[in-house]
Amino acid sequence: MSQISFNPATLSAPAARIRAARRRTTLILLLRVIVIGGLVLLWHWLTATDILPAFVFGRPLAVFMQIFSWFSTGKIFVHLGVTLLETLLAFVIGSALGLAAGLWLGLTPFLAEVLDPVLKGINSMPRVVLGPLFAVWFGLGIWSKVWLGVTIVFFLVFFNVFQGVREVSPVVLANARMLGASRSQLLRMVYLPSAMSWMFASLHNAVGMAFVGAVIGEYLGSARGIGYLILQAEGVFNMNAVIAGIFVLTIFAYGLDHVVSVVERRLLVWQR
Repeated sequence: MSQISFNPATLSAPAARIRAARRRTTLILLLRVIVIGGLVLLWHWLTATDILPAFVFGRPLAVFMQIFSWFSTGKIFVHLGVTLLETLLAFVIGSALGLAAGLWLGLTPFLAEVLDPVLKGINSMPRVVLGPLFAVWFGLGIWSKVWLGVTIVFFLVFFNVFQGVREVSPVVLANARMLGASRSQLLRMVYLPSAMSWMFASLHNAVGMAFVGAVIGEYLGSARGIGYLILQAEGVFNMNAVIAGIFVLTIFAYGLDHVVSVVERRLLVWQR
């Protein structure tokens, strides 16, 4: 009777890969900290030696003190809450409308050809010119900023989803139909998985664009928001506060982008 050989090395291989992955993650985090810290030190040195005028470029310590003051006194929370609400609403509404329209027109090529010049014409329009129009339609509250952000996010998601639906493999579609898949099953099992990878690629860009729509709207007319804080600081030439506002927006935009990445990994587990 033959005996099965047992090699302990085969059991330790997954553990070794896990340790290697953890070391790689730690190294990446360390290098990121070094790069960011190096850029801040370079910024400090350039402004401290007057190679770059601090009046224009600010000083790192003053910028961080401004951020600390905003959060310690609680002054920023009202403004930050308004901007985040505008951004989230624009992101969610624009993404949902873009996904629905992309699937709909992707599955109806004739209608897509009819509406093609209209959609491309609206997309090529500078969104800033819509700001005053939305302010008249929706007032100076949050909804004028939200709909300005929606017009940006919508087209980012729409064109990617539309392209993802159109690039579904004809072989996959033919095999699914041969197996008796209904139209709803094709949508759920073929078209949506194909469009999802394209949609998440656009959502990472849409996060920043939703913030852009909110801040531009606040520039054009508002009494609250991070864009309002930056505009007020710019009016008195307080560059430290301007840069501090930009940093706060960047940090929260990165956080929202990280949330999108987490959702992407959960939904697209079938991708390598």
